[in-house]
Amino acid sequence: MARFFVEPKIIKNGFVPIEGQDAIHITRVLRLGKGDRILILDGCGKSYEAVIEKAARDRVVCAVTGELPVARTAGPRLTLVQGMPKGEKMDRIVKKCTELGISRIIPLACERAVVKLEGDKTRSRRERWQRIAREASQQCRRPDVPLVDLPAGWDQVLQGLGQAAALIPWEEEGDLTLKHFLRENEPQEQVYIFIGPEGGFTPSEVDRALSHSVRPVTLGPRILRTETAGLAAVTMILYQWGDLGGKSNG
Repeated sequence: MARFFVEPKIIKNGFVPIEGQDAIHITRVLRLGKGDRILILDGCGKSYEAVIEKAARDRVVCAVTGELPVARTAGPRLTLVQGMPKGEKMDRIVKKCTELGISRIIPLACERAVVKLEGDKTRSRRERWQRIAREASQQCRRPDVPLVDLPAGWDQVLQGLGQAAALIPWEEEGDLTLKHFLRENEPQEQVYIFIGPEGGFTPSEVDRALSHSVRPVTLGPRILRTETAGLAAVTMILYQWGDLGGKSNG
């Protein structure tokens, strides 16, 4: 069945209205109408089977016929703290990390970041990234949509770490590899991974992270671009501790 994400709050009394581009896709592209069945996802992990009751060009109303079991994903809830890159690199990072299975993305304001977002531009950019995450979840058949935060500063992110494991790939770390860390430690429920923008983190930023128990690791002998480093780290963590490569990752 075709799958569509909706906000949880619009699922009321067993009915789900779908509007805008999704409604147009249902009626004009898929050519579905009254009596046809679709799958509704609330973006938080819940899925519902539904049948179309009414179908107009830009509005479709569905009746829920059943709730599907919640799909449980293996491994940690992984948060990527990404130093904001320039151009459309953040779009690609959000899309590909969503496909891999990340839970949350926090754009980080850094000293060497070229991009400086303020006011309405900050909110509009965040809405764009959240929309990209939603579309990527739909395409890769995820039952949930990762959260993309508003851009944040160091203090805000570090104070929110709590008991989560936190790692920062750093070119000056010559001993502890990410591979060794993952093999020698038990899987954690929550993991943060800090990735610098073009030019990397400054020494003072790294010192600030280390003072909050963020562990420095190396990804190997090559210096990776910002849009590559995050994807590489996310893949390694979710392969070793998560569900990439299959359900059993012994």
